[in-house]
Amino acid sequence: MEVVEGRMAGRTENPVVREQAQRVERDLGAIRRALRRPLEAEIARGELTVPQAAVMQIVVRQPGVSLKDLSREVSLAHSTVSGIADRLEKRGMIERRQDESDGRICRIFPTAQVMQFVRDTIPTLASEPLISALLKSSAEERDKIEQALHRLRELLDEA
Repeated sequence: MEVVEGRMAGRTENPVVREQAQRVERDLGAIRRALRRPLEAEIARGELTVPQAAVMQIVVRQPGVSLKDLSREVSLAHSTVSGIADRLEKRGMIERRQDESDGRICRIFPTAQVMQFVRDTIPTLASEPLISALLKSSAEERDKIEQALHRLRELLDEA
């Protein structure tokens, strides 16, 4: 096994650093889950299934996506995604439009209501838990958190 700059086949030889990395990874996972909780609750209130939510994420990210590309993105059969699109269309969440240059292709767009939700509500839902937590800390603690996360990001970008 090749040793490169204190690492052995991509794994650190320093058990203290390995344990720290595992703790940081667990903490980051817990932070991600805490930040997603309000959005997941809102999605559940909207009674979207997991596949429907996955389809909606892609349609919002790629307005005008074709059914074929959407099927590939969510790794589901074309007929399954077509059925999901039918249900979302009935609920007023998406619109299907024929492609202007090729009438055989159906393009899927989010409705204005969905775009407004994504533009206005999601950022608030995502930031509220973080704002609430940071308000419980001192200005000095907030600065240290911000600096530490920024430095971690820099180190990860260098890797």
